[in-house]
Amino acid sequence: MTVDVLVVGAGPTGLTLALEAHDHGARVRVVERRPEPFRPSRALILHPRTLEVLRPLGVTDAVLERSDTAPAAVLRLGSRVVETRLAGFALPETAFPHLSLVRQTDVEDVLTRALAERGVRVERGTELIAARDGGRNAPAVLRSPHGTEEIPCLFVAGCDGPASTVRACAGIGWHSRPYAVEVVLADLDLASASGHPGPSGAQVFAGRDGLVFLFPLGEQASWRLLATRAAGDGLGQDFGQPGPAVPQAELQRLMNDAGTQARIERLAWSARVPLRCGLARRFRRGRLFLAGDAAHNYSPATGQGMNAGIQDAVNLGWKLAFAAGRAGGGSPAGSGDDVLLDSYEEERRPAAHRRLLLTHTAFWLEASTGRIPSWLRGVAAPHAASLVPALLERRRLVAEAVRVVSQLRVNYRHSPLSVQGTPLLRGAPRPGDRLPDATVSIGGVPQRLHQLLAGPGVHLLVQRDADPPPQAATGAQLTVLRLANSPGRGLVAVRPDGHVGFQCGAADPVGLLGWLALVGAATSSPVRA
Repeated sequence: MTVDVLVVGAGPTGLTLALEAHDHGARVRVVERRPEPFRPSRALILHPRTLEVLRPLGVTDAVLERSDTAPAAVLRLGSRVVETRLAGFALPETAFPHLSLVRQTDVEDVLTRALAERGVRVERGTELIAARDGGRNAPAVLRSPHGTEEIPCLFVAGCDGPASTVRACAGIGWHSRPYAVEVVLADLDLASASGHPGPSGAQVFAGRDGLVFLFPLGEQASWRLLATRAAGDGLGQDFGQPGPAVPQAELQRLMNDAGTQARIERLAWSARVPLRCGLARRFRRGRLFLAGDAAHNYSPATGQGMNAGIQDAVNLGWKLAFAAGRAGGGSPAGSGDDVLLDSYEEERRPAAHRRLLLTHTAFWLEASTGRIPSWLRGVAAPHAASLVPALLERRRLVAEAVRVVSQLRVNYRHSPLSVQGTPLLRGAPRPGDRLPDATVSIGGVPQRLHQLLAGPGVHLLVQRDADPPPQAATGAQLTVLRLANSPGRGLVAVRPDGHVGFQCGAADPVGLLGWLALVGAATSSPVRA
């Protein structure tokens, strides 16, 4: 049987992409060269925007059950202590106004179970040997304990990490450079006699040599330590992958130098992780695509890795499914598919580049051993500690910082899929913008808009007095919602990833049908009044 989408890699990116493509009608297959899930977790945080894009896949509630959605954080700047909670931000436009502490392993487990419920099994111990763009398909060769097989598939999605086999098969180059600073990870138990760290949640110690984080999320012990230090000899190591263990005495010295009085009682696991920042020159070559760490590498600053990969996956998954559906329906591949599939790189690579600048700047402040950042952490920060509570009280300022870090501000206004109809619908999000959450009514009790959109496909939001969409706009991948509390004659078409694709201030059937044809959306549901 021909596979529509072969997903290579079963981390958060690959699992999300498989779910997104499957839920939009694609036949998917997921392979992972590792025989067992990777342990321990490297990512520990989910941002509001990531929870939003996961919601239509029906997994957000399960993820939140395993998360701390109101994490306490204690920032120690020399002798100064600042306590805060990473929740309750002034973000009325999202249902998730908080940061969520959750292990990557828990996210992967939820996604894997969701795939299994849909009849999709992750094939562990199965490695991609070769893949190529065949023009009308993408033949791939897999090797497993059962032997070698060549499979026909329409698309190959490389979610296989920094040393991506798919990227090598596609011949896509890589802009990157190593950091002079490495990360140290460890799971450990701490003696509590000194009172540091206390039971109040995540601890952050700032010193001249960098930051030391302690999260109550260890997998083999009570605490997960994340620290930065000058990089050692990284030759022969995979960037971003855990390397040799770090002796307990070195870990204790890192903690002591940062100012914590806690004593390591038991060390369960440790590793040094060499880092680099990098960006693939392209995210697509023909029918081969890159997502997540295969397309971009970041420092751990601001927690972008897992979040960026999941957001890549949701952007790409529905596009591959719609393109596969168009091919399966007998429609010839052509400029429509080219525009749809090219839009992935056109949308996500600029977002990745901006994110690279954000993480690089944050990591310089957090971990660089240079004179200026060391002085800022070791001297300026303790003296300015008394100002931090006042800054945290500036709710709008804090909320804006969260919007930037969590990618709520990302838009695709210059994408070929962002089409403005005639006339303009004033006061509405522009094509390419993320659709904010709001309270709406479609008859009966008011509901939150994102909850109504928490399902696959394209959603057409028509204002109260608008003409019905044209009869040709019917099929399996479109839902029409009439907003009874929104006077006017306008229409907004919302893509499966929650971005506005098309809008108009009055009936524009030609523009709407043209946009639906452009993205390959089939449509079906009747108007719900």
